Amino acid sequence: MKRSWWYKFTFLLTVVSLAIIFVLPTFMGFKDDGKYPVKSKINLGLDLQGGLYMILGIDFNKVYKDEISGYAVKIDYLIKDNGMTGRVGESIIQNPEDPQYSYTLDNAADVEKAKTSIRKYFPSIIRLTAESGTTLTYGLTKITKTNIETQSVSKSIEVIRNRIDEFGVTEPEIISQGNDRIIVQLPGVKDIERAKALIGKTAKLTFRLVNDTVGISTINEWVVKAETAGITYKHGDRFSDYLVKLNEHIKKDLPKGYEIAFEKKINKFNNQIESKIPYLVQSQPPLTGDALQDARVQIDQQKNEPYVSLDFKSVGAKKFEKLTGDNIGRRMAIVLDGNVYSAPNIQAKIGGGRAQVTLGGGGFNKIMKEARDLALVLRAGALPVQLDFLEQRTVGPSLGQDSIKKAKFASLIGSFIVFIFILFYYRISGSIAIATLSLNIVFILAALVGLEATLTLPGIAGIALTVGMAVDANIIIYERIREEIRKGVGNYKAVEGGFQHAFWTIIDANITTALAGLCLLNFGTGPIRGFAITLLIGIAATIYTSYFVSKLLFDLYMDKVEGQELSI
Repeated sequence: MKRSWWYKFTFLLTVVSLAIIFVLPTFMGFKDDGKYPVKSKINLGLDLQGGLYMILGIDFNKVYKDEISGYAVKIDYLIKDNGMTGRVGESIIQNPEDPQYSYTLDNAADVEKAKTSIRKYFPSIIRLTAESGTTLTYGLTKITKTNIETQSVSKSIEVIRNRIDEFGVTEPEIISQGNDRIIVQLPGVKDIERAKALIGKTAKLTFRLVNDTVGISTINEWVVKAETAGITYKHGDRFSDYLVKLNEHIKKDLPKGYEIAFEKKINKFNNQIESKIPYLVQSQPPLTGDALQDARVQIDQQKNEPYVSLDFKSVGAKKFEKLTGDNIGRRMAIVLDGNVYSAPNIQAKIGGGRAQVTLGGGGFNKIMKEARDLALVLRAGALPVQLDFLEQRTVGPSLGQDSIKKAKFASLIGSFIVFIFILFYYRISGSIAIATLSLNIVFILAALVGLEATLTLPGIAGIALTVGMAVDANIIIYERIREEIRKGVGNYKAVEGGFQHAFWTIIDANITTALAGLCLLNFGTGPIRGFAITLLIGIAATIYTSYFVSKLLFDLYMDKVEGQELSI
């Protein structure tokens, strides 16, 4: 055999070995004791292991009302900052989809000045709907409502994801449907009522002072001390439970009134924690997210850098002003559900109910992304969104197990029939096709483990479809080889010509299928995405096994039967 063949064969053995290592825990039922190099198993979807399926709706009328109420308070701040006086009036809800607030000025001469100031500071955000004497009535603009609808879904998903992570579900699926609904799938959840109660809560946002008198090396020693005692965080555990155990274990070492919180760095591909940066923060927060009115991204015109602008409610503004005035030079951690999102330095006393959070270094795009993420979680903690449970379905584990058994039985029967037909019709060459088909399935399952994708019932259908396409690819190759043999071409040239002529046919067929799979992946939801994922993985495996692996094995077969009739 040529040296190039041995290179390809070595690569194949390596890939097969890795694939077997990946799929063994699933089929052998290995326990996660840390000894096996691969810890993951195939994640089963809701339809295969049971769980909870919910559709949640957002009450935008309530969101509109809360939003215009907040701007009424901002108008009051703006009026008084510009040397005028007045008071916020009553809410006007003639149309629930267009709530409005009135503001009455004390001096009629200030009306035009007030209108100019409001138009300048809130352009395209609120609109003047009525004017009667010294009373101005404002409502939200259409642009603002559209932004609210988009942001409300994002904020709700952020809130729900934080709560579900606390619940300990390792593979939740939380996606938007339209602009006012959210689909939540929680595989493996058995305590339905607790899960619903947890989802209904709003993320808890707190502002806590950081104790910088204790060095980071000392804090890390405390964390290591707890880890040595067996207090560690594992993927799937509740992070809040881990924090409670950690702080309780090192309680005697901690300064009075302080505890440890972490800034978590999450890998967005597998949703696991890459690193944890510890902070020593106040146990009792002096300020919570209830005091926050709004948070949005702004651009510093002088530095041309994004920052997060914070607006507090009237009571919260006073608390924040006192907190910053008493702690100039210290850091203040912004903590959401036990996760430190930012810890900026307090540079001066901050009054007026407004503050800004500057972020770390990096390029403009990097800072902008961090600013948007921070603003999102701040708004998620500050603005509760009314979520209504519109639909709920519970899938029992026995139903999932029954689906798995039937899928296995159908797969075995189907594979057996296909294999018998291939052996009968293509003889020894058929055994090569069977080998490549088997490797195809192993590679698909290994890829599901490696990518931590979720296998659903439609996903199993995707695997079955992939096997069918792989058989089709083998048939195309074999029929091309037969055509070459009928022309009187020698075996080596017949095989070489058969593979060459079939290559672009196989590529074209799989590319068109892959394009359809990409559309399903991008625009589909739930089980449809599961089907698309296995289909796309299967297409890649099919091209490699049906063409390249098959050609590799044919070269070996031809070397063994040199000068003999080809069994095809």
